Amino acid sequence: MARVTTATIRDKKAKNEKITMLTAYDYGMAVLVDQAGIDMILVGDSVGNVQLGYENTLAVTMDDMVHHTRAVVRGSKHAMVVADMPFLSYHISIEEAVRNAGRLIQEGGAQAVKLEGGEERLPVVQAILNAEIPIVGHIGLTPQSVNQFGGFKVQGKDLETARKLIRDAKLLEEAGVFSIVLEGVPGPLAAKITAAATVPTIGIGAGKDCDGQVLVINDMLGINQGHIPKFVKRFADLGPAILEALRDYKSEVEEGTFPGPEHSYTIKDDVLERLY
Repeated sequence: MARVTTATIRDKKAKNEKITMLTAYDYGMAVLVDQAGIDMILVGDSVGNVQLGYENTLAVTMDDMVHHTRAVVRGSKHAMVVADMPFLSYHISIEEAVRNAGRLIQEGGAQAVKLEGGEERLPVVQAILNAEIPIVGHIGLTPQSVNQFGGFKVQGKDLETARKLIRDAKLLEEAGVFSIVLEGVPGPLAAKITAAATVPTIGIGAGKDCDGQVLVINDMLGINQGHIPKFVKRFADLGPAILEALRDYKSEVEEGTFPGPEHSYTIKDDVLERLY
């Protein structure tokens, strides 16, 4: 099966077919997501919270993102791999932003990058696109702005911020991004943005009317132990099952019941007798 491309994603919107996207941060999970037929894998900077134990995404570095992107790319054959540009990787200068986006493509092997922000990021977006690097935009609740927002708060609930989101989406579309993530946006507003946009929208906490959906895989599998956002549906509750398996392993090792004969290799008696 051929790998999903930017054209595939655009065609899905044109055909009114929903787009599926999930995060993954390592080879093993990427293999499973890919086998499930998910359209896009996001190597999110949420790796900071989910895999690296940080309080938020702000501590994630370019080296972190390149490392995890490489692993995910090795595990995926069909899904498009999109890599997040982490905090400060595109804020300091346009030249540095293009170089960092290029690292995710050239070193990481991603097919596209994602970066947060709307109108204020247009010069950077245009420069990266001019370098022939596809971009997924990201507006609404942008986690890298958590300190500026004063927390993880839904965006676009008042007239001014709602109008800004509509304007940001339009400007990103005109700049040339091939899709836009809408995070933490009221469903009816996301529906308006989606209906007006010619590029697909990918929702996370933005209602059912977006062209596609994305979730953090640890959240939807029930692996995370911390706070679970309202918009997450747990499609499995693997955390308790994993914990039970780990406790069973500990008990069997301590009791001497694992490994059993069926888990051990044999050697001929005459070989053992000739050792000493």
